[in-house]
Amino acid sequence: MSEPQGSDDTRKTPVLEKPEPGGGDDAGALGQSASSAAYEPLGTAGDEDGRQGRFWSARRVPAGILALLLLVAAGAFLYDVVAVRAGRTALYWRTWLARQLAERPLDDTAVLVGAGIAAAIGLWLIVLAATPGLRDVLPMRRTHADVRAGLHRGAAAMALRDRAMEVAGVQSVRVRVKRRKVDVRALSHFRELDDVRADLDTTLADGIKGLGLARSPALSVHVARPGKKR
Repeated sequence: MSEPQGSDDTRKTPVLEKPEPGGGDDAGALGQSASSAAYEPLGTAGDEDGRQGRFWSARRVPAGILALLLLVAAGAFLYDVVAVRAGRTALYWRTWLARQLAERPLDDTAVLVGAGIAAAIGLWLIVLAATPGLRDVLPMRRTHADVRAGLHRGAAAMALRDRAMEVAGVQSVRVRVKRRKVDVRALSHFRELDDVRADLDTTLADGIKGLGLARSPALSVHVARPGKKR
């Protein structure tokens, strides 16, 4: 038997080289003086500039309270009107309210207080109707035109915290994700603080891009030594 001959088209398996921590283009763009710089947002489908509107809240609690109050007031007035039409006397609270509205002047303290309360409630309802709400949900980039996705700030902070804990020298880290900024405060128990901060800049920059947010927030990293125990 003859030994099998190797074929001529045998190719070597490619080797993937891992980039060194703190190296590459991201490291150059995210140095010590650029840790608060905004990152370029990822491209989106149907929204080239990467900007997405916030999610609108259903406002179920305020809407339910307002609907309940209106239902009670309307039911009370309707019951009293029907009772008067049936030949009964009007309820005391309606006659008292009609008399107070007819006799009290407009500059009376009770009238001014009631008007102020009504105006404050009306302004509150207008603000609720004109603002999106759901501040804890960050809009994500669209991969399909008919689908919208959002990421909770707590989940984003947890994901970035896990990435930060992978950096050598980080003992503990606290991450706060806001609409426009990610604030990271880490404690390092070994390595130089500048080196730890540079690695955190690079790692968290990649983590923010990996979140897939429609608008990538800026990054602010602060690294310090843990305090001495007394």
